Amino acid sequence: MSTNTGPFPSGPSSSGPSSTAPGDDELSPAERYRASAERRAEAASDLGAFIRTLDFELDDFQKQACRSLQDGRGVLVAAPTGAGKTIVGEFAIYLALQRGLKAFYTTPIKALSNQKFTELAGKYGADKVGLLTGDTSINGDAPVVVMTTEVLRNMLYADSATLDDLGYVVMDEVHYLADRFRGAVWEEVIIHLPSEVQVVSLSATVSNAEEFGAWLDTVRGDTDIIVSEHRPVPLWQHVMVGRQIMDLFAGETTFDEIAPPVDADDPGQALVQSNTGTGRGFDVNPDLLAVARSEGQQGFRSRPGPGGRGQRGRRGNDRPVRGAEPNGVRRASRPQVIASLDKMDLLPAITFIFSRAGCDAAVAQCVGSGLWLTTEKEQRIIAQRVDEAGYDIPPDDLDVLGFWTWRDGLLRGFAAHHAGMLPTFKEVVEKLFADGLVKAVFATETLALGVNMPARSVVLEKLDKFNGEAHVDITAGEYTQLTGRAGRRGIDVEGHAVVLWQPGTDPTAVAGLASRRTYPLNSSFRPTYNMSINLLAQFGRARAREILESSFAQFQADRSVVGLARQVRSREESLAGYAKSMTCHLGDFTEYARLRRELSDAENATSRAKSRARKSLSDDSLARLLPGDVVNVPGGRAPGPAIVLSSDHSSREPRPAVLTLDNQLRRISTDDLEGPISPVTRIRIPKSFNAKVPKSRRDLASSARNALRENRPPAPGHNRNNDFGRASAMPNQEKRIADLRRALRAHPCHGCSEREDHARWSERWWKLRRETDGLVRQIQGRTNTIAKTFDRVCDVLSAYGYLEDAGEGRLLISPDGQRLRRIYGEKDLLISQSLRLGAFDDLDAVEVAALASALVYQAKREDRGLRPRMPSVSLETAVDIVVREWSALEDVEEENKLPLTGEPELGLVWPIYKWARGRHLQDVLSGTDLAAGDFVRWVKQVVDLLDQLAKIPGLEPRLARLCAEAITLIRRGVVAYSSVL
Repeated sequence: MSTNTGPFPSGPSSSGPSSTAPGDDELSPAERYRASAERRAEAASDLGAFIRTLDFELDDFQKQACRSLQDGRGVLVAAPTGAGKTIVGEFAIYLALQRGLKAFYTTPIKALSNQKFTELAGKYGADKVGLLTGDTSINGDAPVVVMTTEVLRNMLYADSATLDDLGYVVMDEVHYLADRFRGAVWEEVIIHLPSEVQVVSLSATVSNAEEFGAWLDTVRGDTDIIVSEHRPVPLWQHVMVGRQIMDLFAGETTFDEIAPPVDADDPGQALVQSNTGTGRGFDVNPDLLAVARSEGQQGFRSRPGPGGRGQRGRRGNDRPVRGAEPNGVRRASRPQVIASLDKMDLLPAITFIFSRAGCDAAVAQCVGSGLWLTTEKEQRIIAQRVDEAGYDIPPDDLDVLGFWTWRDGLLRGFAAHHAGMLPTFKEVVEKLFADGLVKAVFATETLALGVNMPARSVVLEKLDKFNGEAHVDITAGEYTQLTGRAGRRGIDVEGHAVVLWQPGTDPTAVAGLASRRTYPLNSSFRPTYNMSINLLAQFGRARAREILESSFAQFQADRSVVGLARQVRSREESLAGYAKSMTCHLGDFTEYARLRRELSDAENATSRAKSRARKSLSDDSLARLLPGDVVNVPGGRAPGPAIVLSSDHSSREPRPAVLTLDNQLRRISTDDLEGPISPVTRIRIPKSFNAKVPKSRRDLASSARNALRENRPPAPGHNRNNDFGRASAMPNQEKRIADLRRALRAHPCHGCSEREDHARWSERWWKLRRETDGLVRQIQGRTNTIAKTFDRVCDVLSAYGYLEDAGEGRLLISPDGQRLRRIYGEKDLLISQSLRLGAFDDLDAVEVAALASALVYQAKREDRGLRPRMPSVSLETAVDIVVREWSALEDVEEENKLPLTGEPELGLVWPIYKWARGRHLQDVLSGTDLAAGDFVRWVKQVVDLLDQLAKIPGLEPRLARLCAEAITLIRRGVVAYSSVL
């Protein structure tokens, strides 16, 4: 194994021109002379000088991209994880410094920005490199500045002087523009950067790189597309059955060496096929297929597969075995998995577990098993670094943060890595892992999109994950991203991806995931309120619409129209054939089919109307429920009696909170009902009741049981649903149905002996007609879709007074609109409205911080509970203003067919309030489901919002001062010494 610790394998020196090169002896004298002259010219160029600063040789795709940059063109570089894309970005920085220009290096997350800042400052000197991440500002006027993409977007809208002399922008992980929540920022930056700035876009391998590159060429000018499918470190694919690691594919060649990229919809096709005579596919390991067929049986005999045990391992160790069925299909425990990897020299490894609790449990299980992966010398180094990291942490916080448990795992070579960890802890794990001191990391999928932590092996516990609503299979793109961590360039000669066998595992499906290494890059761009008002302020309405129409989202929509039009033409030909087949000799069957269709539609509409009426009555009954009502829930997750804890009058679909008699908190909706619901009895809820305290829940449930046993009726006046009647049958609609039935029976075609045969053709015709009309509507809808959305956003902003009509189609920005220009976030308009309506006016600094949390916090769906009582009367009033305004805004957005602003989340109000009041971390987190890392992350987002508000031009001075004071109050302790997010 090579001991080179650089990012690339060592190779021939590139320190100067060479008189000969491989293959020169095959060239003619003239060709050799020309090649030699080209090498001399390159050696004398900026690229040649840059290469001489390196201790490794550039790959062909890296040289190609650097030459494009040197020649003044932008580049899109799409290559696998670990291929060395960032060297192209570093060359852009080198060019900027050589030419007296500035270079910005943008990343999607602050942790990556911090990592890149440290790396570049070490290379070019701290005086030449700056860092801007929203809550961190270091040397922002330096010629090289690392920043998050949002910071650059904000600079562009503010026309910041920092943009002066900007020559190059590196957009690392540019495929983030597909992110549903933050992707639009990348497109905004690409569109708005001055034309003279060269953009270096670095992307994971995507199947539509040419499409994305074509868009870049359209909006940025000359842009070269450089795509590399080659992984510098070959990747072997395995499945671990029991304790036995088996090859996924048959054959003696890694998948990467011969498989072409595929982006078909069927994950099991193309590359999972016989390779006989084609050289383009793979056979799945027959031993794995045999295990799948025999799953559930016992007593498998160990037998070698084709080729037996390979000897391609390092240090003479065996590679994972291609054959050998295990004696059973019992899944190995996590410690056993790590022990097997260690035995086969496949550590360090990252095991992806799609659960924070699972990651922490995995470390505890490995520690509890007595497994040690570190030497005594390594343990001393780890202990020193860990203790240094904890030196500034107050002793009282160490226990709350789980410091000693975390330290014990690290000493043994194990660590978790997920968003719930304290940022300082994650940073230590990353550095120890990079230095080879931590051997096994259990991580959530966020690591695959985050900091640079390559490993020798990657293990996937499962091939499905919970997406917040349901368990879904991971995509081929996600599989590629996760397994791309395997194989450290310059350290490992090969990488290994290991999938753990689960009951029902289909090796062919796994092979399909592994074989599709590329995935499409789709835009998530849409005009937001902040974006729209900034565009209007800078460019006016007409130019703003043109800019939005130049987005990648519109580019993709326009391209898709070509394919849709082709489908419409094909369907129209089929429709003509169907029409001929349903011709009837007795009359116009098209007319008869129309009557049948109208009758069917009318009957369905009546049924839907009745269903809507029943739902309306059910909604009304839910909205009328009061705290203390005891209801009998007929269905849903927990049917049976339940006590209403809170009313819900504000929502169009009320979901009152209830307590079941088995002490479970939940919400009920019309989905749980079979019709309107009425209280069966009523009890008093004590003022001291706290839904988070188990004893309070038990006592209240006991009171409800007593009331039900006594058959105690609701108090007089509480039978609020006695006006519910059966839904109207809508006489007019019933009459129309009867008329259609008579017309149908009177039609000549009704008596045709082939009527039903004609009818089947008419149904096919109608179904295809409906599909074709839908395609036509898609074509119409995709034309100028982004600009149309922009127009609707402008309508909303005008209705709220942020824009003023100046005549002749011109819009002026009102003073309130100028304030909105400086508010960035998913709830930008709601934040602005909250300021405008005085939600912050009567608050002190502590309360300002608490209210700000409601405008940034996003609780997990399963964590959304009852609305908590606010810490103060003034804060309760402020929250009421925000919630009412959100409800009104949601109605306006729905009316204008715009994405809905997220509901204010109140789950962080109390923790922030306590923290701002100086309470201890343990007290702050007590009674919540917040992990320390989550709390720190959300506090920093609150800080970011408060900082935005404090800097809004024209903001009332008292509020600006309170925002600054609130920042000081919450940026303390564990928040202050957490350096990264």
